[in-house]
Amino acid sequence: MINKKTNLFIFSWMMSMLVSLNVLAAQEPPLPDTFAEHKIVMQISDPNPFKQTLVLNVAGNLVKYYGSTNMDLEIVAFGPGVRLMLEGNVNTPRIKALMATGVRFSACENTLTNFAKILGKKPKLIEGIDIVPAGAARIIQLNEAGYKTLKP
Repeated sequence: MINKKTNLFIFSWMMSMLVSLNVLAAQEPPLPDTFAEHKIVMQISDPNPFKQTLVLNVAGNLVKYYGSTNMDLEIVAFGPGVRLMLEGNVNTPRIKALMATGVRFSACENTLTNFAKILGKKPKLIEGIDIVPAGAARIIQLNEAGYKTLKP
């Protein structure tokens, strides 16, 4: 038999879980408003410059093939892949050109925090790159909204 004290504990626990879920949901970045026919998220988590360049090549090819109005594309970096998005990267002009066509770039806050522990300061990103709480979680969020993941 459940007593009043147990009921109060269960109710309090459930309420705290609901509040926790609301706080977590509030931290997720918003989904883009898009009517694009093709919704794509590209992952870069590799430190290899060849793979980072490949991601930019594929993004450029997708923009050429689908056009910027028929496609919504976000490139999400986490782990060592965030290096692609650091200020001073040799690919900065290409990233800026892709941004001009509507391609979005997101970098993982968790990775940036870990970089800051190693470097003693948070590295600067190329202007215009968004920071998301967790890169992998952003990809999952976009997948749940109908985006297809590419990892060249």
